[in-house]
Amino acid sequence: MISWMQKHNKYLVWTIWVATIAFIGAGFVGWGSYDFGAKAGNVAKVGNIEIPQSKLNSVYSDIYGQYNQQMQGQLDEKKAKELGLVQMAFARINTQAKLLNFAQENGIVVSDAEIAAQLEQIKAFQKDGMFNKEIYQGFLNSRRMKAKVFEAQLQEELLITKTLNLLQIEALPLEIESISAAMNVADKIAYKVLTATDVNVTLDESTLKAFWETQKENFMTTKMYELAVVWTDSTHTEVTDDELKAFYDTNSFNYSDASGKQLSFDEAKERVTKDLKIKKTKKTAQKNYIAFKKGKLESTEKLTLGLNDNSLSKEIWDDIQQKNINDILKPKIVADKYATVKILSIKEPQIKTFEEAKAEVTALYEVQAKKKALLALAESTLKTLDESNADVSEFVTLQGRDNLKSLNLQESLQFLQKLFTSTKEKGIISILDKVVVYNIIDQKLLPMDENQTELVSGTVNQVKQNIFESNLIKVLDEKYPTEVYMEGLTN
Repeated sequence: MISWMQKHNKYLVWTIWVATIAFIGAGFVGWGSYDFGAKAGNVAKVGNIEIPQSKLNSVYSDIYGQYNQQMQGQLDEKKAKELGLVQMAFARINTQAKLLNFAQENGIVVSDAEIAAQLEQIKAFQKDGMFNKEIYQGFLNSRRMKAKVFEAQLQEELLITKTLNLLQIEALPLEIESISAAMNVADKIAYKVLTATDVNVTLDESTLKAFWETQKENFMTTKMYELAVVWTDSTHTEVTDDELKAFYDTNSFNYSDASGKQLSFDEAKERVTKDLKIKKTKKTAQKNYIAFKKGKLESTEKLTLGLNDNSLSKEIWDDIQQKNINDILKPKIVADKYATVKILSIKEPQIKTFEEAKAEVTALYEVQAKKKALLALAESTLKTLDESNADVSEFVTLQGRDNLKSLNLQESLQFLQKLFTSTKEKGIISILDKVVVYNIIDQKLLPMDENQTELVSGTVNQVKQNIFESNLIKVLDEKYPTEVYMEGLTN
């Protein structure tokens, strides 16, 4: 009986594997734009639907705004490109277009009345709980968008939602019963917690050297750079209160607290002052760069630094790695200064000698050797584990917050999650730096209350819907091929 019940714990994987496909993203902040340079105003065609550049720009703007808010206004186009925001925007539109093709082919429509009803329900357009036309018009003006364009987008979103809702499949009684049984299993276990202190590892010079010989390519010296740097300090650059206020008014969206709330001028004044001084100093830094390049200005100091040393910014190091000896980098910001860097020499990484790498080799070998010894101990412990030489738990469940002996609460939860998704009556489970050897000695089914029945039913419905939608998109990918008119929209 225990074996049968433990095998049915695999259904718990369903409750953990819930991945929602984000078909629709409608943000109300419109920072960021992108010139895609498409021909004839379209960037792609999906099935029978042409994708206009304006739509890609709009979705890109929404995604850019969301990421910019998360990054507290520090996102720029270079970073957006690194994050692949253009590809994200096109992937979202591509998925939507495939669903719209499917809806059109099957005669699914959205009426004007449905659009109006949905428009009235958008809280961003409400005042005192009622739709407010002035707020709606203000939103359209801020986005430089006509009402018919926005409402056409809303219609598409409703059409996609309606299509997916029509394809919902309710949970079957057997599915609910199977998952309910797995969720309400309670196990009583004999177990033993093993740690690195339970094993001994002998370290000697010959063993370490032999280990280093097989791993020495992993122990390299840092790539070193000899650099000449011209520093242009901004701290003494003069700014007036009027300049600060004008700069803040133009860039206020860049100044917010940890919660995303915009700071007032007084609250942000210190940051505004620093930013404006850096901006005003840029011209001086550029002049110093030209003078340094022409040999009319000596470097402020010479530095010998390892790659990615914190003395310089990541942006500078990224640039350095693209340059050669004697190249001079254009000035870039480091704290409240500009750094103009010349590469004097480069020393490539080399394999460390055993003595140079000994401390690192010892630490790595000890970790790996103890891990191997601990697993060997666990295997031997498992063969003899019973109630006489192990701790015995009360009946534990996945839903409960049982704190097992020799494990803290977090470790206990991780162990139980792995236990209840395993099909083995006895076995070994690793938890961070510990290993738990267990044997299930008894099991029982707990009664399920009405609230849990609703939870299980909802979970089954959600999992089935996600699996169905995922597979539907795979089918639609073949049914409605995508023709891209330009490069850079797909990974």
